[in-house]
Amino acid sequence: MNLGEARVLITGGGGGIGSAIATELLAAGARVLLADLDGEALDTVARRLPATGDQLGTAIADLTDAAGRSNLCRRAADWGVNILVNNAGVSHFGLFDEMTPAQIAQTVSINALAPMLLVHELLAHLKALPRAQILNVGSVFGNIGYPGYAAYSASKFAIRGFSEALRRELADTPVRVQYLAPRATRTPINPPAVEQMNAELKVAMDPPAAVARAARRLLQQEAADSVVGWPEKLFARVNAVLPGVVDGAIRRQLPVIRRYARQPRRSTT
Repeated sequence: MNLGEARVLITGGGGGIGSAIATELLAAGARVLLADLDGEALDTVARRLPATGDQLGTAIADLTDAAGRSNLCRRAADWGVNILVNNAGVSHFGLFDEMTPAQIAQTVSINALAPMLLVHELLAHLKALPRAQILNVGSVFGNIGYPGYAAYSASKFAIRGFSEALRRELADTPVRVQYLAPRATRTPINPPAVEQMNAELKVAMDPPAAVARAARRLLQQEAADSVVGWPEKLFARVNAVLPGVVDGAIRRQLPVIRRYARQPRRSTT
């Protein structure tokens, strides 16, 4: 899509990747409606974004609440949104047997169920447009299950499968469904233990701007999906056909992962 004609709803707009995508799309001429549960974070982001006139709007929304989703969908339809970027997410880093049931439920609810229900409610509006796009932001851990991220990986595998199935279901409609899988990214969603672990394992971490550029390219090119970064792109392909090879590589990392995953940790939505 020509981004000069785009009216984009971005969820998780008060966070690192969401605000970076907004910056990238605003620079390309799009109008952006930012949504987030955290109104203070949303206001902070909105004040620093390079928007002019009515190019930027904001909406406080709880995507896990039916009324919150409905209100956001009405606002999006009134705003003429023709691109939905499902970016809101949560991550709890830790060994699965040490996670609380609440953490597991929250991860699946925010990362998988909420975007599916948001698409479900907004889809009639999008299908009525001459052209529309849905971009679901997942993770390379939606291609490669990784220790310390069992629930998170499950939620991202789910949204990747949803994106693939819905893309095929809507193939004869004006709506294009896309999936973006960033690798590790430097945002507040990661506790210090994750950054320390990645440094020890020599795992690259991208700035949010790199993910935003990938999102812009994907929207412009209308490709089905993209994994951000190398060698993660290769590992995702190898894992699909030769998972035993990846099993062996990750098993060698397991002592380091466990050491960091057992440390005190925090999570940010």
